[in-house]
Amino acid sequence: MSDDAPDGPVPAQGLTEVLARRFLTTDAARADKVARWHARGRRTARENLADLVDPGSFVEYGRFVTAAQEGRRALADLVVEAPADGIIGGTATIDGRPCAVLSYDYLVMAGTQGMRGHRKSDRLIELVRRMRLPTVFFTEGGGGRPGDTDLPMVSALDVGSFALWGALEGVVPRIAVVSGRCFAGNAVLAGCADLRVATPDANLGMAGPAMIAGGGLGQFAPEEIGPVADQSANGVLDVLVEDEEEAVAVVRRLLGYLTGTREPATADPQDALRTMLPENDREAYDVRPVVTALADHDSVVWLREGWAPELVTAFARVEGIPVGVVANQSTHLAGALTADASAKAADFLELCERWRVPVVSLVDTPGFMVGPEAERTGLVRHASRMVSAGARLSVPLVGVVLRRGYGLGAQAMLGGSTHRPLLTVAWPDAHLGPMGLEGAVRLAMAHELAALPEDERETVVAEQTAVFRKNASALNAARVFEIDDVIDPAETRGVIAATLRAAPTS
Repeated sequence: MSDDAPDGPVPAQGLTEVLARRFLTTDAARADKVARWHARGRRTARENLADLVDPGSFVEYGRFVTAAQEGRRALADLVVEAPADGIIGGTATIDGRPCAVLSYDYLVMAGTQGMRGHRKSDRLIELVRRMRLPTVFFTEGGGGRPGDTDLPMVSALDVGSFALWGALEGVVPRIAVVSGRCFAGNAVLAGCADLRVATPDANLGMAGPAMIAGGGLGQFAPEEIGPVADQSANGVLDVLVEDEEEAVAVVRRLLGYLTGTREPATADPQDALRTMLPENDREAYDVRPVVTALADHDSVVWLREGWAPELVTAFARVEGIPVGVVANQSTHLAGALTADASAKAADFLELCERWRVPVVSLVDTPGFMVGPEAERTGLVRHASRMVSAGARLSVPLVGVVLRRGYGLGAQAMLGGSTHRPLLTVAWPDAHLGPMGLEGAVRLAMAHELAALPEDERETVVAEQTAVFRKNASALNAARVFEIDDVIDPAETRGVIAATLRAAPTS
């Protein structure tokens, strides 16, 4: 609803009061606070929402709500100083698609969650479920507010927002934007979202300084609690951006993947894919240029780049079709699947399933990381979860073996089997096997090698590895129909798109 007064005379005193009160909920009514916020390089909650939604599409709920503190503060003061009880929300369209948007307002009591504010979020989240609206939530704020006096309250543990928001998993897509301080209940709302977009100044933690100190755990500045560097490295944050303006732009792009196929955009010359991998198959290479080359121009959004870099995850478009891309990154641990990489893959596959986005898997892995240290990280649990997530996919899956596809790790990248994807192809120099080739030789010939003089063993290993290598070639795997085809790398983009266009859309 527009904040502008209607044209013509205002006929009734009641409408005059409504328009005056409406003005008090706008940024124009608190110009000094806004100026100070701008001086810190920040945008207000209303500015972020206005930038995100289509002009004129926002229908606001609960703008006249005031903080439940009339027992300790004058109502006139609350109307001016605590507009909307510090949370702004409603329905809108974003690039023409109906959505819901919510934002805590840090200029009202540090974005804390008041009891009436909780009633607003309860109401809006329940409407999100009923209307099946993708939702964007700007979650900056300090958690629960202890100063509300007007409602009977002991523990406040009966508020519904957290359960209602958490129950939306798999019902509607949810994106959280985190900037500034985001602690306690605000952090939980961010954490429950499908994706978290964060600015460099963000701090995300299950408790702020006061709660930590109150628990006898020491004195900490807000900047020390859950900074971006920590929360990116541990996988909490999905996309890092420069500022709130870029955050809004990224949110628009992420929501765009939900809109289905668009007109195909331009892409890099595909024959460049023929020379992107090094000739020496032991040499590491960055897989991200491969993803970028396969994708439509300017369509890729990388996710969780700071966590488990041995696995790359991203959203993109291929000939206009939205896809989720999972790819092994040989520059880190040779692309082996660690416990963290397995968890990252499982999270991403489950997200693609919830969002109904097809998956493209680019395989170049020696398999799961093994050994005592790897097992101490809970590898069995996380690896098995990755296999289960792939096996449960009902969205289309296309597998492309770029170079190495060994063992259970390769199977996990392909949904559990080379025949699990709708199509599994390999590039000409790829090799597939039950384990790494040299390791397979040493295991299969353990007795023979032990009987040889020590100075002859490595020569025999090298010779037999070459034999195993020929047997493990992609063409040989295709000959016995373990994979569907071996293709020219330049054909990959077209093959992926043709397969996805032939697949069911729901």
